[in-house]
Amino acid sequence: MPETEVDDLDHAILRLLHEDARRTYADMAERVGLSTAATKRRVDRMRESGVITGFTVQVDHARLGWPVEAFSEIRYAGTASVSEIVDSASRQPEVQAVYTLAGDLDALVQVRVRDLAHLQEVIDRLRRNGTVTGTRTLMVLGRWTRT
Repeated sequence: MPETEVDDLDHAILRLLHEDARRTYADMAERVGLSTAATKRRVDRMRESGVITGFTVQVDHARLGWPVEAFSEIRYAGTASVSEIVDSASRQPEVQAVYTLAGDLDALVQVRVRDLAHLQEVIDRLRRNGTVTGTRTLMVLGRWTRT
C-alpha cells in the first residue's frame, strides 16, 4: 500500500481531531489558518486515502464498572495459525484487542474486567483453547498515550 503524503497542516488537523473528533471544520480551520472548505477537503482526502480510518469515542471504563485492565501474553502450540489465535481470543467479550507477534510470544491480549476474580475467569477461558501452551498476565496500573 503506497504511503499518503501528509504535510504539516494535515498533521495539525489530525492532532485537533485526535483531541476532539467532534470538532467542527470551522474550528479546525481557524486553528490551522485555512478556510473551512480547504480544511474539509483535507479531512475528506485523508479519509479517502485511508489515513483517517474512523472516528471514535473515549470511554471511562471504570465508570462503567470495568476498572481493571490487563495484558495477557499467550503462547500457542506450533500448529496454531494466526487466524485461529485471533479467533479464539476475540470470542471473549472482555478482550479489547489481540496483537499477534513474531518472537517468543504468539499473542498479546488486552482485556478489561470488573475485578481480579473476573480476570481469573477470563484467563481460564483463554487457556481452555486446546492450543494454548502458556500465559503470563500483566496488570495495568496506569496509562499514558501519545496524541
